[in-house]
Amino acid sequence: MEKSIAEAVELLDAHADYRVIRRLMPRTLFSEAAQENLARGVVVDTETTGIDHGRDAVIELGMVLFEYDRGTGQACRVLASFDQLEDPGFPIPAESVAVHGITDEMVRGKRIDDEAVAGFLEGVELVVAHNAKFDRVFLEKRLPIFESLPWGCSLSQVDWNGEGMGSAKLDYIAYQYGFFYEAHRAEEDCYALLEILQQNLPKSKRRVLQSVLDALPQKSYQVYATGSSFESKDVLKARRYRWDAEKKSWHITVFGDEALKAEVAWLKDSVYNGRKARVEIEVHNCLTRFSNRPGNRAAREI
Repeated sequence: MEKSIAEAVELLDAHADYRVIRRLMPRTLFSEAAQENLARGVVVDTETTGIDHGRDAVIELGMVLFEYDRGTGQACRVLASFDQLEDPGFPIPAESVAVHGITDEMVRGKRIDDEAVAGFLEGVELVVAHNAKFDRVFLEKRLPIFESLPWGCSLSQVDWNGEGMGSAKLDYIAYQYGFFYEAHRAEEDCYALLEILQQNLPKSKRRVLQSVLDALPQKSYQVYATGSSFESKDVLKARRYRWDAEKKSWHITVFGDEALKAEVAWLKDSVYNGRKARVEIEVHNCLTRFSNRPGNRAAREI
């Protein structure tokens, strides 16, 4: 049976009209690298009762600890994995169960071990999540140790669109790299993300993790289009600005000084029609980026 499957796969692989997508077999060894340049990183993923950071709670935390080369982003060894469930203290909504399959019975009486998490994260120089804005806020609320660590995001800090990917969803990216996995359980998602971090991007040919590492020391800027007219909302939405109901302002996050300069110029031309205006800019680094904690915020005349 195994021989016939292998023969069928070989036949399909050789045919231009077919692609074979294989089940992910998590790796524990990626390469042998120079020991003096190694750092520890951790891939994290959470499953939650919903998407509201104020009301919902973490019910599963998955982590994969690995060594990587600081200069190239090449992973070396997987050192350990972690997966624990937690009872949120209230029923898990049916629509959330439909996504991740975690039921009230599975989490009843369970709690994530804070000390075990702290020990797992000892010596870590990088935390990576796919959509860190979601995971970081939930984790800092439940486990404040995550506040002290540098975070990277494989969703927002990799130019998937520019690299020709039709979607930045993790399972879609996995298909493009030739594998599939059981999505929406935390530990499985972590292993899938680590595998993706070790792939080369389609156009630039750079390793995915290297893109995240390059973005790590950059400042990011949350730009608020304060005082923008109601008529400009469609233009702002088209540029992927989001509405902040509390601050009553449209905003966008850009990375690096050149991107900030270009964004301010665009606002002046496309939103304020060349008139003098005042925008607000909030500065973040890798220790506050993707968190709900505020950065340094100041007004700027443009």
